[in-house]
Amino acid sequence: MARSTYGKKKFMKHLEVPPVQPGYRGSGKLEGKVALVTGGDSGIGRSVAVYFAREGADVAIVYRQSDKDAEQARELVVAEGRACLLIKSDIASEANCRQLVKKVARRFGRLDVLVNNAGVHEEDLDLADISARQLQRTFEVNMFSMFYITKAALEVMGEGAAVINTTSVTAYRGSDHLVDYAATKGAIVAFTRSLAENLVSRGIRVNGVAPGPIWTPLVIEAFDAAHLSKFGKDTPMKRAGYPHEVAPAYVYLASDDASYVTGQVLHVNGGDLMAS
Repeated sequence: MARSTYGKKKFMKHLEVPPVQPGYRGSGKLEGKVALVTGGDSGIGRSVAVYFAREGADVAIVYRQSDKDAEQARELVVAEGRACLLIKSDIASEANCRQLVKKVARRFGRLDVLVNNAGVHEEDLDLADISARQLQRTFEVNMFSMFYITKAALEVMGEGAAVINTTSVTAYRGSDHLVDYAATKGAIVAFTRSLAENLVSRGIRVNGVAPGPIWTPLVIEAFDAAHLSKFGKDTPMKRAGYPHEVAPAYVYLASDDASYVTGQVLHVNGGDLMAS
């Protein structure tokens, strides 16, 4: 259940940070490519969409609820001189996932980069508080959607394409208060590695990014003020990161710079050392 906004006002400033690092210059790394980003209306997904646009890609953004956030994201992409397609959809449905890929193919005629980024989580300190429905929904959105969308996208994607899945630091170190969420993120790591082996013969690379604590709207919504006051302070850098500090990892994995990289997960987490 979403937390009350009581006591959270001082943390909202973290959501006002620009989606791209000041001074970042695109160099055409994704020129002529088309990217699909789920959860691209806010947080990490929005930052990825804008970075991709600055690097020359047209972008399709899939979002679940906020038309306002999605329109803001679209405006940012268009401001970079690229086309942006907004698709409002519940990706827990396999039929919806097939349809959204068809919409991208109809609009752009191709799909070169798929970023499976959308996710949900809810804080529960006791396993008994995680209902069967919550568990199912968390897996439907975080994990099953990746399978559905990727399966549909492979009908459009060809040699040289890239799939990038967003996992999490919780997949590697666990989380006592996000048990079901961490379980989905662990599944995503296994899915990424397995899919990479499955698709390597087709010339399609599959990799992942495992963010640590990052200031996103989902974080502000899900945690109470006490949790937010110490969010990210247990990392070696003693702070949480911002979406624009994560998104360049996606640019690298989407571009030809990563032509010899597949089945890997990049850790962007403020210095925590993870066993790969």
